[in-house]
Amino acid sequence: MATACTGQRLSKFKNKGRDPAKLRDKRIAMCVSLRKAHKNDHIMKRRNITLSSLPDEEALYSDLSSQDQSSPASLEDVIRDVNSDCRLSQIRGCQAARKLLSVEHSSPMKEIIDAGLLARFVAFLSMEDEPTLQFEAAWALTNVASGTSWHTKQVVDHGAVPAFIALLSSPMLHISEQAIWAIGNIAGDGPIYRDVLIECNAIPALLARISPDTPIGFLRNLAWTLSNLCRNKNPYPPISAVQQMLPSLVLLLHLNDKDVVSEVCWAVSHLSDGENDRIEVVVRTGIVPRLVELLNHDDTCVMTPALRSIGNIVSGSDTQTQTVIDAGLLDIMPKLLRHSKPGVQKEAAWALSNIAAGPSKQIQQLINCGLFPPLVDLLRSGDFRSQREAVWAVTNVTSGGTVAQIILLVRSGALEAIVNLLQVRDPKVVLVILDAIHNLFLAAERSGETRGLCHLIEELGALDRIETLQHHENQAVYEAAHNLLEKYTNSNEVLADSTDDAMETFRF
Repeated sequence: MATACTGQRLSKFKNKGRDPAKLRDKRIAMCVSLRKAHKNDHIMKRRNITLSSLPDEEALYSDLSSQDQSSPASLEDVIRDVNSDCRLSQIRGCQAARKLLSVEHSSPMKEIIDAGLLARFVAFLSMEDEPTLQFEAAWALTNVASGTSWHTKQVVDHGAVPAFIALLSSPMLHISEQAIWAIGNIAGDGPIYRDVLIECNAIPALLARISPDTPIGFLRNLAWTLSNLCRNKNPYPPISAVQQMLPSLVLLLHLNDKDVVSEVCWAVSHLSDGENDRIEVVVRTGIVPRLVELLNHDDTCVMTPALRSIGNIVSGSDTQTQTVIDAGLLDIMPKLLRHSKPGVQKEAAWALSNIAAGPSKQIQQLINCGLFPPLVDLLRSGDFRSQREAVWAVTNVTSGGTVAQIILLVRSGALEAIVNLLQVRDPKVVLVILDAIHNLFLAAERSGETRGLCHLIEELGALDRIETLQHHENQAVYEAAHNLLEKYTNSNEVLADSTDDAMETFRF
């Protein structure tokens, strides 16, 4: 039998003004995994890059090896050239190395590290009189840092971090951009090296490169690196670092380039994925209206992280949620819930479920904006991930809504829709549905309509399905189904005594 564990998921919902003990008693003990903010749809490390600011003459010089070699250099050639005292050979060796390191599945990273070449590459970074050597060495190190955590550690341990930060101020834009990319790869490895970069004052050096004259391609790479510096929450980035970055992130968010805006939205999604005090730091920048505006963007590469950020913010306090509502989120929500991409539907339903976890005033705003019908449509025909989030939205309304709001929810078809989902295999979803039905009975008790609800439950076929769940392999599901039947159907034979008048309240 599966063991029950307290709901991590519940920590993402707001319960201000409610008795925590009662909420715990009402909730069925379950183990529900939170939607993770760090997903494969946002790349943490990159290699094989095309720099936007590489001058034509530098590009020609950078490809000098193609004139000297009819075939790719061997590892032995690379080691010999990098260790040479001849500048031209060193450049050729660094270029050949970064090309070998760009191969996705057979890159000789370990061999190059074992040969002691990283120390040479790092030494070349400080040679201001040899910008091409700086550039090629930086590129090679960038590709090494794009590997595993072990590879990144080797780059850091060889002293590359302060060298790359120093290169950010290079007058050669393509060298500065290469350093930005390397720092982005190091930051993308995790919180340890992210914090190493922050402690070495990488953020001020990065922000100093933002100006009205900065090429847009350069800004794209810069925004991606800043986004990686916002990643991870074990531990979170220091608040001081967040406060350093936010003004520039807000500025970049108002550019018209979708790639820059997308990266900044991802950064905001990372920064807002935390406790209410961290969400508040984001909200105070005044960024919320722009995030809501971006939910209308044609490209999902912008819409998705903007919606993720909004979902995080509405998981905060009621006041933070109201800020998002006041910015016009609910007017856009029906379109998002009916979006052609299931991923957008799921994120929208998740955000809606957090709003539904607020006070009845905010639930009423959901109703006023006509959000129950698209929510029910999602329960009926959405993909399973979207249905799962929609089930949470329904359960939250039944938990915190008024009797009138709950009756309206039932009349919209929500009860019928969640009853049809009682047959899904996921026991966590089944438990949430049973919790919603339990909440409905509590509302029916308050309005004296228990018999009518029982009749409706039977009419929808829910009674048979709940009875079947008493044989479920999951212990928590069995107990929840059994307790529900024991309390509301077996005692006093309420079904036999129900009348048509009594059930009218809960009819759709």
